[in-house]
Amino acid sequence: MASHQRSASAATTATATAAAGRSRSSAREKSYFEQQREELIGEIALSFEHVLANINKLNRSLEAVIAVGNEFSSVEALWSTFETVMAKDPEAGAEDAAAAAGGKPDETEGETEVDGDQSRNDESAAEP
Repeated sequence: MASHQRSASAATTATATAAAGRSRSSAREKSYFEQQREELIGEIALSFEHVLANINKLNRSLEAVIAVGNEFSSVEALWSTFETVMAKDPEAGAEDAAAAAGGKPDETEGETEVDGDQSRNDESAAEP
């Protein structure tokens, strides 16, 4: 019986050694598919690193553009004020200027001369 146990033990050891040898050989000798897969995974990882670096560069560039745009906010406000002042009605501007000077606005501003034909029409309407 002892010899039977020894032979069973030896068989188990031989099987374990053979399995370990196969796993070592499979680790050393990968299939073509596994080799290609590892190469592609490495290339993909490298590409992701490049994409991440470029996204970070783009982010910094956008932040710089926004910072430059923010520097022009005071200039934009000044031009908006200028546009608002220039868009006002010139008559209202003259009245505002005269009021600020303490005088009355010129009464001839904004008036038009009466056309001669208009005065004749008024006379003919009064005759009958």
